[in-house]
Amino acid sequence: MGIVIAMQIYAPPIGPGQTYSQGYWHAVLASILYMIGAVILMINMLGYFLGKYPQHFELDDHQRTLIIQTMLFFFWLAAGAGVFSKICGFTYADALYFCDVTVLTIGFGDFFPINDAGRGFLLPYTVIGIIFLGLMINSIRKFAATMSQDKVIKAHALHERARTLGRTVTNEKELRDRLGLPPRRESDARQPAAGRASTVGGATREQRLESMSQYGHFTVEGRTVTFHEHRSHGGGGRGGAGRSSQPKKALSRDEKIKARKNSGGSHAKRAHRRQKLLMLKEEKDRFDAMRDIQKNTHKFKQYYALAMSFLAFGILWCAGAVVFMLAEAREQSLTYFQALYFCYVSLLTIGYGDFSPKSNVGKPFFIVWSLLAVPTMTILISDMGDTVIAAMNRGAFSIADWTVMPREGAWHDFLVHHPSLRNWLERMHEKREEKKRLKRGFDIADPDMDIEGDTEAALAAKGRSLSTPNIPNLEQLANKDALTDHDLARKLALAIKRAAQDLHLHPPKRYCYEEWVEFTRLIRFSVHSKEEVEEEEEEEGIIEWDWIGENSPMLSEITESEWILDRLCESLNRYTRKQARLVITYLLFLSSRFNLLHSMPLDSRQPFR
Repeated sequence: MGIVIAMQIYAPPIGPGQTYSQGYWHAVLASILYMIGAVILMINMLGYFLGKYPQHFELDDHQRTLIIQTMLFFFWLAAGAGVFSKICGFTYADALYFCDVTVLTIGFGDFFPINDAGRGFLLPYTVIGIIFLGLMINSIRKFAATMSQDKVIKAHALHERARTLGRTVTNEKELRDRLGLPPRRESDARQPAAGRASTVGGATREQRLESMSQYGHFTVEGRTVTFHEHRSHGGGGRGGAGRSSQPKKALSRDEKIKARKNSGGSHAKRAHRRQKLLMLKEEKDRFDAMRDIQKNTHKFKQYYALAMSFLAFGILWCAGAVVFMLAEAREQSLTYFQALYFCYVSLLTIGYGDFSPKSNVGKPFFIVWSLLAVPTMTILISDMGDTVIAAMNRGAFSIADWTVMPREGAWHDFLVHHPSLRNWLERMHEKREEKKRLKRGFDIADPDMDIEGDTEAALAAKGRSLSTPNIPNLEQLANKDALTDHDLARKLALAIKRAAQDLHLHPPKRYCYEEWVEFTRLIRFSVHSKEEVEEEEEEEGIIEWDWIGENSPMLSEITESEWILDRLCESLNRYTRKQARLVITYLLFLSSRFNLLHSMPLDSRQPFR
């Protein structure tokens, strides 16, 4: 940097006959890149002194591969420039520009091999250079994905989990506490269920919500409960139940602002009470909530990568056009639109050749800019393949299912995903059947016909039932079959084999709730007491967990198959240790009885045997 600055101060070019060469501008760009690298290293050192980074660190495989492949690519680029400068008579700076344009497959046509030796060397050089370029772009994409996974995607998943956990309620008491309502009165708790099938605490959910209707009304959609507070109501207690009937003291404007700042104001409290709460009573509800978090995180990961690629593409495109417009102002007098057109053609590696860098500053900048912009464009196209192109393919397949290649069951799947349309069609069908019966007349029912059985069969044919069973929780499903430890050990071996086979699946296997129930039983059967659970978790791994807690298996950095395989192997280890202890205990028992037998008199041994 000092040499470059001194050149400008003490030995500047004398115009119009002199100008800076490409070598000088390469030195300027190198100085800028060195400065950026030095600043990053100083930031890293500051983070180490502040305790943000460990004293020793190791490069992972993606980082090591990226460094090696990048060095090989630049060595190949520099060596090729030296060969072409000797064979074709180019200057080294022009040969480096020619190699960059060739390996990136842009091909403006302003430089090309002028003899057979250059054309012959171009054949293997281009193939190997494009392979190095592809490997480097793939490593850059993996490195960026790893960084975003650790810094952004994981943080987003943890934020979504915390937000979901903050909205979760499991019973009426927690619901009243979160909404700021008074506790439930004893008279409400003693109300009979009045023929309700499923009650909690002597009242159904409808009755409990009705008992709280004096403070507001509820909107229930699936597991989401939304509370809309009344604007004014009497009564005492929290959330309006404890409001005094005495008139409030008038506050000045400054006191109102201060009170709103300290407490958030009544509007903030009311908005907080109206937030959508999640009623997660059963363990399966918590499992499904965590699956929803995973689904949202996957979508966020795809669109975050696409947005970052678009942002980098836009910056390189627009900022590069500004630099080329200024650099080529003397040689070509490019307008900003023409510079945008040139950058766009270069980014897509089209290279018509109507515009190409001709100035001494334009060619060195193009080398650095293209080595950043073209890989970014490639990564952008790859990210679009995961989101936009995948959506277009799904749309094309959906159109084909209804038109040129009709798929069996398309109507059924469409109606399953649109229940309102399905219900309307069912009502219309019932009305048409009713009109047909009225037109045909009523039939005389057979007294021997099993009406209840026919009704049950008819409802079953429509996918309904007279009684809706309650969904069992994890422990009830796990304890459904009374199996011995020996039977569970055999199942454990088969589960380990299955989990090991699932490791090779792509995309990674995600198990349903019933499969998790079976795996959970096999993980926990080898530990019986609470003390053993705590001891084993300190030594080996997690045995008890919460689906939306910090120790959830779905928040692990490894796949579900790897997580389950680790826990199953730990369970097998616990079982074998327990069996070994039983065998040792039994052998000690036999030894003590044998010693006792030999210590007895001869006449008393026979009855003891």
